[in-house]
This record gives sequence, structure tokens and C-alpha cells, in this order.
Amino acid sequence: MNELLQQKIDLLPDRPGSYQMKDKDGTIIYVGKAKSLVKRVKQYFTRPQVGKVQRMVSEITDFDIIETNSEKEALLLEINLIQKYYPKYNILLKDGKMYPYIAVKKSGMPYLKIAHKATERKIYDYFGPYPNSSSAYKVINILNLCYPVMEAERNKDSSNLYRYLQQLTDPSYLKDGKVDPETVRKKVIAFLNGDTSQVISNYREKMNQAAEALDFERAEEFKEKIQDIEHIASSQKIMMKDRVDRDVFAYSTREGYISMLFLLYRKGILLGKNLYVNEIQEDIREEISSAIVQFYAAHPKPKELIIADTALQDELSAALDLDVIVPTRGLKKDLLMMALDNAKQGLDQHFMTARLEDDNIALLTELKEKLHMDRLPLEIELFDNAHTQGQDAVGGMVTYINGQKAPQLYRRFNIRQPNRADDMASMKEVIFRRCTRIVHDGLKAPDLIIVDGGTIQVEAATEAMRASGIKGVKLAGLVKNDKHETNSLMDGDTGELIPLDKKSPLFFLLMRMQDEVHRYAITTHRTMRAKSLFSTFFDGIPGIGPKKKERLLDAYPTMESLLNVTLGELEQLTDSRSATLIMDKINSLKVEQKRIDATVERAASQKRES
Repeated sequence: MNELLQQKIDLLPDRPGSYQMKDKDGTIIYVGKAKSLVKRVKQYFTRPQVGKVQRMVSEITDFDIIETNSEKEALLLEINLIQKYYPKYNILLKDGKMYPYIAVKKSGMPYLKIAHKATERKIYDYFGPYPNSSSAYKVINILNLCYPVMEAERNKDSSNLYRYLQQLTDPSYLKDGKVDPETVRKKVIAFLNGDTSQVISNYREKMNQAAEALDFERAEEFKEKIQDIEHIASSQKIMMKDRVDRDVFAYSTREGYISMLFLLYRKGILLGKNLYVNEIQEDIREEISSAIVQFYAAHPKPKELIIADTALQDELSAALDLDVIVPTRGLKKDLLMMALDNAKQGLDQHFMTARLEDDNIALLTELKEKLHMDRLPLEIELFDNAHTQGQDAVGGMVTYINGQKAPQLYRRFNIRQPNRADDMASMKEVIFRRCTRIVHDGLKAPDLIIVDGGTIQVEAATEAMRASGIKGVKLAGLVKNDKHETNSLMDGDTGELIPLDKKSPLFFLLMRMQDEVHRYAITTHRTMRAKSLFSTFFDGIPGIGPKKKERLLDAYPTMESLLNVTLGELEQLTDSRSATLIMDKINSLKVEQKRIDATVERAASQKRES
């Protein structure tokens, strides 16, 4: 301990407050709270420390304090400082999953939209949260189909309003021959509150009418909507009859690590969980209280929180201003035990992943030796490209860190060179652009680049890397034999073919990497191709002008959503003749897409075999 630290410790008060530990650069590396600042801070330097705490203490050269009037104030101040400075030795809870709500406009026609905060704007009422965005969108689509007048008025399409009203699944919201927004609102809100009976009844009546008219396709559409509604209703089955918003918190410790789990119940329904695993730094109770308050600084608070530790009950209740319950029996105790099981499972998963990383390090060591590298290939980038007869050509790059996928580092490259059917020119362009970006922007270079192919691909990649000026990056290729099976590595420096044992763990790791870069390139190409087709899809269809095209693109913003549309849904947005023509084009496109996908797959396979 340096002299400055000793002098400052001698002056510390015996009062609650927050302390901020600093390193030699003056950076705050840890923020803590204490009932007694003098006792807590002195412990760091007078007691033996191990692990993460020992590492932190070795870096401390100074500290500051802020006195508070109470432990509650100290806790809240600690959270504010953690969120301000993000100290490296504090437990930092990454943003947990934010669950979507459906927002219903309070005045006028009750337009619906997705919101990720239930307090976004005061002009909306909020319903939810829902497990994911797709569930929320499905509910909105059902309601818009059931009450299409909402979309009709939003689009200001008065010319089609009468036809919309004729096709309404539930026309009972007309008042004196006019649309009554308040009646629509009541029906929509009833549905969002769980009363699906009226909507199902209306759909069932329409289904029967269509069947009697021998319009079986239309009847099937209504049947599918009924099944969607019933699925939504069953997924919202109440688990807690009191329908209270509550969270359940539990934790588990093992070998210097702690897992902290929140189970989230909304209106009695188990919505999901947020799990955090961190190395233990402080007293466990202090870490837990800090983590819980930090969690609710970023997430909506429930009405009550269930925990296991009575010592934290009063502190958390005061800091969070909510009911904190420590159950001893009954259903709430069962919920707590379930949360504890999940916390233990999360910690087990953490150690399993850590063991997997250890296994991968052993395989990467073997790869290093085979390629005569001077360091472990901890970061590997793999490249592949895909196109359809030169159209929508794209290059894909996937990244592996410590032998595991790192999707956040994946990159795609739209091929720019004119002969986009030339795989070697495309490979050269993609690797040149990637390596040039690394050199010019000072990015961290990978340890190893692997191309999907043999001599020709490796030579193209070598030329690109040399032209970019990148240094210190190893190159290798995955090579196939005469039976079109990957069986060896090519050393990019020497051209040496290195046989691979097809039963070895290293071979399986490389095959997973090869399959992943191929999947990513093909998927990216298909997405690009779909966008190209989609942008001009409605062009040339009789009866579809600019306004109708805009309305259709608003309703179906992606090719995926358009390919799943039904004739009945199209007839809600345009006349029957145009809807039929659109449906015919969709069906033709599906057939063509299957043919093109097969062509792309064959071309990619032939390229890898060369």
C-alpha cells in the first residue's frame, strides 16, 4: 500500500457511502458501497485477498468516497456510478431481453403498433408484454384482418372504405351506418385482455359461410386464423391465478462464480428469464443487492419480487419501492425453488461452455502445429461466395473465436467486379477488401484466414493479401479429394497438402466451420436475391398503380411475408382480379425459387470441389 492510500484510509469516516477505486491512470476500476466506509475500504488492504479481488487490489493507486445519509442512498448511488463509469471489476449486467408490448392509440381509431417500453408515449394504452416480436405482430395482423377499417383509415383510402366494410369479419362496430371508433376500441381491447370468444365466433361463422358456398380455400384461411387465435390464447394460460406482475430472483455459486436469475411473470404468465453469470468480486450479499437494483434501473419493475434471503428483504424493498417477499411455503416457495434450479443449470452450462473452450484450445493447438504457425489461431476468419449465374453475387465471412462462432463479427460483401460469375475474381475481391480494411482502419487482424477451396482459391487469396499489405496472417484452404469430400488442408505459405483424419475432433471442428461459412454465404445470397425480386414484384401487374403498390409494400414489407400471404388477405387490400394475379405470380415465384435454390446449391458444390 502506498503512502497516499494509507493517509486517505486514516481519514475515512465511520459512515455509510460509496467508494470508487482508481488505477494509476485515474480510471475508476471498481465502485462499491459500505455501511462503514472506514471498515470496508480498510479490509481490501489489511486482509489476504484471492482471485479477482487480489488482481483489483494490485491495481489500486487511489480512491475517492462519497458519504451518504443511509445504506439505501449508498446503494442507489453505487448503481448510478456503475452505470456512469462501467468499472471493469464490477458485475455489469448486460441488457437483458426486452419484451415487446402492443400499443393502442387512445383517441380516434385505435391504431396498433409494437413498443418495447410500456411508457413510451402517453397517447397509447399498452398491452403485454409478449414473449417476442413475432407473437405481438401475429396478434396485430389478426386484429387488423378482423377490423380492417383501422388500416383503411390509417391509409386514408376512402375509395376502398365501403369494400372494406363489406368484408369485415365483425361488422357490428358500425353505428348509424358509420364507423364508431370507440366500439372498435372496446372490441380490440377485449381481445388484448384475453377475451377471444367473439372474434373466434365471427371467424367460425365466416368459415361456415365460405364452406357452404364451396369456397374451401377461403374457409381454410378462416380456419387457420381460428387456430392462430387459439394458439395465442393457450400460450397465455394463467399460471398464477392472482394475475400479479412478479419476478422471482435466485442465485447459485460455484468455484468463485455466481449465476443470478430473474424469472419474469406478467399477469400471472411466465414470460421468460434473464440469466447472468459473473466471477464473484465482493461479499455475495452486496453483489446480489447491487445486481438486483442495477437490473431494475434498466427494466420495468413488477409489483412484487420474490427472493430467498431475508437479510436483503428490507434493503431491497426500500431501494426499489416494491414488495419484496421471502416465502417459506406454498406456490411462491415452489416458484423460488424452480428459479434456483434454473440458476444452478445456468451455472452448470457456464462451466460446460468453459470446458468446451478448453477442448477447442487443444484442437487449435493441433491446427497451429499442422500449419507451422508461431501462435495459436484463436481468431479465424473463413470466406465463401455465392451467386445465381452471376446475379446477386455476394461474399460471406464468418469468424470463430477460441473455436466458437462469433456471429456479431460476421460480414457480407456485395461483389463489385464486373464478371460476377468468376468465383476466383470474386474471392480475390472479397479478401482484398477485408484485408485492406484491417490495414487502413487499424483493426485487429485474425490469426488465420481459411478459404473454402483448393489451389486456385488459395492462390487468389494469396494475391489479394499481398496486394492489401496485411502482415502476420496465416492462410489455409480446405481441399476436397476426387470423391468431392474434404480431406486435407493446404498451407498457404508452402502449398503443402496436410491430410486430415476424418475421425479426428479437429476434422469435425473444421467441417463445422466449413458448413457455417457455406450456410452464411448461401443465406445472404438468397436474402439479396429476394430483395431484388421484391423491389419490382408488383411492377407490370394490371390494376396495380403506384398507390396500390405502396399500400401492398406497407402491408407486406418483406418477400417472406409476401410469400406467406393468402388470397383473402390480398383481397382486403386490392380488387379480386388484381389479388388473383398477384397470387398467381407468388405461386410461380415459389416454383422458380426452388429451381434457383437447387441451381445455387449445385454451383456452390461444384466450386468447392474444384
